[in-house]
Formats: sequence, structure tokens, C-alpha cells
Amino acid sequence: MQLSKKTNHKSKNKLDLKAVLTVATTALLGTTTVNAEQSSTKDDWSFDSAFLYYGEADRVTAAEGVIAASKKFNNDKILNLKLTIDALTGASANGAVAQPNVQTFTRPSGSGQFQVAAGEVPLDDTFKDTRVQFNTQWTQPIAPDYTASVGAHISKEYDYLSLGVNGNLAVDFNQKNSTFSVGMSYFKDSFKPEGGIPNPFTSVAINFNDDNDDESDDDDYKSRQFADDEYQGTRLTDSDDKTTIDLMLGFTQVINRRMITQFNYSYSMVDGYLTDPFKILSVVNQSGLTQDYLYEKRPDKRQKQSLYAQAKYHFDSTVLDLSYRYMWDDWKINSHTIDSRLRIPLSSNSYIEPHFRYYQQTAADFYQPFLQQADPLPKFASADYRIGEMNAYTAGIKYGITLQSGNELSFRLEYYSQRPTSAGHQEPGILADMEIYQGVDAIIAQVSYSF
Repeated sequence: MQLSKKTNHKSKNKLDLKAVLTVATTALLGTTTVNAEQSSTKDDWSFDSAFLYYGEADRVTAAEGVIAASKKFNNDKILNLKLTIDALTGASANGAVAQPNVQTFTRPSGSGQFQVAAGEVPLDDTFKDTRVQFNTQWTQPIAPDYTASVGAHISKEYDYLSLGVNGNLAVDFNQKNSTFSVGMSYFKDSFKPEGGIPNPFTSVAINFNDDNDDESDDDDYKSRQFADDEYQGTRLTDSDDKTTIDLMLGFTQVINRRMITQFNYSYSMVDGYLTDPFKILSVVNQSGLTQDYLYEKRPDKRQKQSLYAQAKYHFDSTVLDLSYRYMWDDWKINSHTIDSRLRIPLSSNSYIEPHFRYYQQTAADFYQPFLQQADPLPKFASADYRIGEMNAYTAGIKYGITLQSGNELSFRLEYYSQRPTSAGHQEPGILADMEIYQGVDAIIAQVSYSF
């Protein structure tokens, strides 16, 4: 972003900067808008569109389409709209550990089974979902140096509904070179998984519901009926929900005509159903052989805090964007994120932008890759690698060009690598020879068009 050449005038550049900062704050509260600089300098509609592909090796693939619109009205009032549609398919880890023998699992819906070959990490290959999400945001000045913003969010998946609202107030001072903002959002999410909500730490029903539904064999039918009843006995209810409250304090400072900085503190409180109904745990003996599978259990509350710092510096031709985020919560997860981009012009109408992101996370205090048969059941436990100890990085490049029409077309290609670690857990017996902490590698490709 090219900053104004003077830091003490009240030109249109200052108003644009204020819009950028307000939008940046609301974006961190869960809403996303189109380019604020673009929307604040036009009197008509402007649009951003993008198509993204995300593909993990032998696991999940996702395709996402986004269309965002922005319109500026009189007196610096701005309306932002965004529609997102994505589809996910592929195989998802269910939490069980690899074994030297073939393993048989009940599908999350309760209908049918799937098998995992010896030595392989158990993946359920029926994972699929489609999400439609819509966000809207209204921003306007309410007094000299005061800008308010309110928004709404709705997201619908096959088994998930999320509704949310947010609000933000930004105050400019120091001749509009400094901005303080405070924001809040509230989300209500309802979850109705296929098969219902499992009873935590109950054994997973195995070897039931043969795909052959021919009731002519009375003995087989009775056996399947008994197994169905056994499966229903592991269910608590058919649905549950959670609420999320986010608070954020932000401060942005224009250092000079080349540099701008931003600092945020955020607090998030989540209350309700936080367990993943599709994740299970393997119970192993002292030789590392699985004796049982149990549904996981997580706390029903979580408090997260984070500190975020960002700086943008405009050199003579290039622009460096560097940020750092530290997050901690009462699940004992701590994470560090470093993100960097360098925009390099190739000509008067094109550029490239290398990108590198590094992420490091500690494990939740209840993270257990497996349970030991000889140990008493813990209060909480989950084998989900997403709350385990890990390192991850993203590296890629973006190419953008401004067309003769003035519209911008860009292409982004990135590689993502995630490497989980043991977090100090010792693998008994045959587990020492199994791949317990399997990494994830993915390709990210995106095409964007702004008009």
C-alpha cells in the first residue's frame, strides 16, 4: 500500500487509511471484506472474485469460490457483501492408531463399515461437505474522527449452522495518524452430525449392519437389529450447539509516509459442544495392540487470547508485509505464527509476491495419541492431531497483473507442509514401529479477479 507523502494533512488518503484500518479490525473478528482502498475511492460497485483449490496428498481436497462486492455511498458510508461456496471431499483421520493387522471401523453415520490395511493410519474416505457462507458489513462515520461498523454472518453446511453478528468502533487521533479500535462479535453454532452425538468414552460399536439388508435370513436380521440397538446405545442426542464471544482491542500507527504498523489483542470465549463426534481413540495394551476404540471427550469451555503485530514498509518500489501472532488458551495450546510477503513490481502493471508462513504449536493438555488399557480413563482425551504438537510452513508465490480495462488478475501457487510430533508420549510395543504422527502435505492454487 502506498502511504501519503505527508503524515499531518487531512487529505483523502487519510480517509482511505481509516477505512482500511476499520475493515482490518472487523476482519479479525470474523468478517471478511473486499479491498478497502478500492471500495473507498469509487462511487460505484467494485467486485473481487476468486477460485481456490486445496489438495492434500491422499487426504482432503477442497474447492472454494468467492465473490465479494463493495459500494461506497455519500459521507464515506461503505457496504461490503461476500458470498463463499466450498466443497470438501476425501479421507480424514479418525484418531485411531496404525496397527500390524487390518482394522475394521464403523462409519460415523452408523451405516456400514470400512477397513484399513495393516500399517496404515486409519482414514475414513467418506468425508465430504459443502458450505455456503454469506457475510455483510456496514461501515460509516458517526462523528468527527469516529467510525462505526456492524455486520452479520451466516454459514450453512450439511450438518452445521453458524449465525453471527459483530460491531466495531474506531477512533482517529494524532491528526489521523493513529487509530484505536474496539470490536466484539457473537456466534451461535448448531451441530447435527450424521449418526447423532456420541456418548464420550463409550466403546465404538463394531461389526454391525451388514450391507445386505435382505431380511429373509431371520438369524442374520436379528443379529443386525441387535447391533443397530447397540449403536444407538452409544448416542447421547441428535444435535448440540456452542456459542463464541470475541473481543478485540486494536491500535494502528502511521510511522511515516513509508511505514504503517498495527497491534491487536484479542480474547475469545467458547462455550458448548467442542468435542468432535467423528474422532475416536485407540485403547492399546502394553504390547501396543488395540483392544478397544472409544469416542473422544473434550472440555465444554475454551478461552483463547492472542497478541498480533503487523508492519508494512514501502521501499522505493517493493512493499514488505510482516506479521507475528502469539496465541495461548486454557487448553494449554500455545502457538507462534510468522507471516511475510514481499511485493515486487515487474513492470508498471504487474508484480510478483513471494509468501512464507511458519507456524508452531504445542499440544493441548488432554491430547493423547492413544490410551493405555492399564491406565484409568482421564477426564478428557483426544487424539486429533490438530490439537497436538506440530510445526507447519507455507511457501509460495503470487503473480498479479493490471489489465488494460483497469481490472486486476492474479494467480497464487503455494505448498503447505504440516509435521506433527509426539509431544513426549512414548509408544509401547509394536507402536514404536508404526507411523503414529503422519504429516500432511498440500498444494494451494488460487485465481483472483478484481473488477
